[in-house]
Amino acid sequence: MNPRTTFNAPWGRSLKVMTGLSILILTGIPAIGMFAGPHNNPLWIFGMIAMPLSILFITAIFTIRGYVLTLDALLVRRLAWNSRVGLSGLQSAEVDPEAMSGSIRTCGNGGMFCFSGTFNNNRLGTYRVFATDPKRSVVLRFSDRTVVVTPDQPDDFVTRINQLCGKSARPVGHSGKEA
Repeated sequence: MNPRTTFNAPWGRSLKVMTGLSILILTGIPAIGMFAGPHNNPLWIFGMIAMPLSILFITAIFTIRGYVLTLDALLVRRLAWNSRVGLSGLQSAEVDPEAMSGSIRTCGNGGMFCFSGTFNNNRLGTYRVFATDPKRSVVLRFSDRTVVVTPDQPDDFVTRINQLCGKSARPVGHSGKEA
C-alpha cells in the first residue's frame, strides 16, 4: 500500500463567505460601470471595469487546490503552478485548529480564494500561510521559519510528513492531546 502523499484543500466557511462577497463586489462594480457614468472616460473605464475584474482574476489564479508531499518538499498546488516549501530543517509538524486565531495579515491575501502570505500572531509569531480552512491548520516549524497549511486530513498529513522527514513524532489531535 502506498501511503498518501496528496491532500486536498477544502474551503472553510469563512473563505466561502469572504470569497463570495468579494466576487459579488468585484463583479458588481463593473456592472455599474458599464451602465452608468462616462463611457468615453479612460479613467472611469479603468477604475470601474478593468481594475475590479483584474483584482478578481489575479486573486483567483492564486487559489490553493491542494498539497503534495515529496521526499524533500511540500508542493502547494495552485491553479497554474506549485509553490514549493522545502522540508529541510523541519523540526515539528502538529495539528492546531486555533493556530491562525488572532492573526494579522502583514502581506498577502486574507480571504479571496485562499489565505496566503505572511501573517503574525502572539502564538506563532511571524509565519507563512497557504490555507483554505483555518480549522484544519497544520503548523510546520522549521529552525528559521514557521509555515501553516490546511490539508483535508490534518492528522494523516502530519503522520505522512513525519514519515517522510524521518521523524517519529505522532500527530497532535484536534483536542490538543497526542493521538
